Amino acid sequence: MANERTGEKIIANNPIAYHNYTISEIVEAGIVLTGTEIKSMRAQSPNLRDAYVEVRAAGKLEAWLVNTHISPYTHGNIWNHEPGRRRKLLLHKHQIERLHGAITREGFTVVPTRMYFKKGRAKIELGLGKGKKMHDKRDTLKRKSAEREMDQAMKNAKQRER
Repeated sequence: MANERTGEKIIANNPIAYHNYTISEIVEAGIVLTGTEIKSMRAQSPNLRDAYVEVRAAGKLEAWLVNTHISPYTHGNIWNHEPGRRRKLLLHKHQIERLHGAITREGFTVVPTRMYFKKGRAKIELGLGKGKKMHDKRDTLKRKSAEREMDQAMKNAKQRER
């Protein structure tokens, strides 16, 4: 599962993000995690399905990952982590300001698209997107099924040539 060129090992994907949102920009961020969260992520996949990013001004702007479920570590003790806690994201100041501006002024939503290990550190890919309407979702499904059928037809044609 590790990508040889980039050194990334994908932990979790969020295909719902591409189904419900039109993603216009991708940002990579680090995550502040506890030891048992890292061990749990290595053992089993976290759930990004309902997750989103909140940008709050508590003196300064901070980005937080909300509704991400990382199961408790099976061999953890009384200091095991809470599965649904908010986790701080590590981003540059200008990135947080840009995300905050897009959320407040333009009505964008920041959703996690995938979580992975990069050189041993947990990273998350955030997508800045607008919510899709129902007809947009239908158009996307039609386009994907048409592409799938074309690929299948090309594959069958190549096999018949042999």
